[in-house]
Amino acid sequence: MSKVEIYTDGACRGNPGPGGWAAVLRGADYEKVLQGAETETTNNRMELTAAVRALDALKQPCRVTLYTDSEYVQRGISEWLPAWKTRGWKTAGRKPVKNQDLWQQLDAAAGRHAVDWRWVRGHAGNAGNEQADRLANAAIDEMLRVNNEE
Repeated sequence: MSKVEIYTDGACRGNPGPGGWAAVLRGADYEKVLQGAETETTNNRMELTAAVRALDALKQPCRVTLYTDSEYVQRGISEWLPAWKTRGWKTAGRKPVKNQDLWQQLDAAAGRHAVDWRWVRGHAGNAGNEQADRLANAAIDEMLRVNNEE
């Protein structure tokens, strides 16, 4: 099973507002960058999208170390998800889980791999996290530039 390191990040200008996501995938002999943007979204949706797209990009089951600066993603997948599923996608307060569609996609994508979820402090000098942050923001800039030209 191949080993892959993934750094993900989401960004949003306003919450909700224009948002971007990015992932940097590093294998033994390659680096792949993924990024995208949406016109009206939230930071949490972009953080989740980055992780989903990164895991979905892997063509075979891998041992993945996934770094995120989102406690929402890290704690959600590691702590909250099993209880949400048991309760029929309800929180402990019996309210619907926000971003259920993306959590279900992330659960399915992660299930194809052996994932070690690692939280890193954002904007604290972690090179992979900083690169993903720059790419997520660049995706927003590019989307806004293209939309302004139309």
